[in-house]
Amino acid sequence: MSLELIKDYNKSLQAIYDHVGFEEDWVMYPIFDDTNAFWSVCETTRVIKYAYSMEQYNSDSDYYTDELYTQRFYDKHVYVGQTFTMVFSDLHIGSMKWFVLFSNDKRIS
Repeated sequence: MSLELIKDYNKSLQAIYDHVGFEEDWVMYPIFDDTNAFWSVCETTRVIKYAYSMEQYNSDSDYYTDELYTQRFYDKHVYVGQTFTMVFSDLHIGSMKWFVLFSNDKRIS
């Protein structure tokens, strides 16, 4: 195993952060790639809705929802880049919080 692997990881992570305008602060969170999902964010209800087909997305219950998570070290919870968006998500499973990457091409308005 080469130390280049770690360097490549750090460069890639920084490229993701740069793309969406995120500056890492005191607390770090894992990142999940969900760029194959259709998705939307409702700022009013603080909910992320997503599914893996439009049929599921438009169904009565065959989709997923997570709560938008805010953290005192970060002012925003949605970071929009040109190609993808990074959303701060609270799964409410074992206190798991993470950033989820969604494709802007699959965002539902």
